[in-house]
Amino acid sequence: MILGLAPFSPEPHLWEKLKMLVNGTLVKPMDWFDMVMHSAPLVMVAAKAVRHAQQKK
Repeated sequence: MILGLAPFSPEPHLWEKLKMLVNGTLVKPMDWFDMVMHSAPLVMVAAKAVRHAQQKK
């Protein structure tokens, strides 16, 4: 999960890509791919948490 935030300085890479998305400057295919790759660990952890919560019911 922590890999999704790497590199940490000057700011997390995923945060940078999300800011680009909001500003409308995320236009290159490489930037989109980079955002997907950095967000994948966080999405997988969230999906696993949801699945775990559903199974406990």
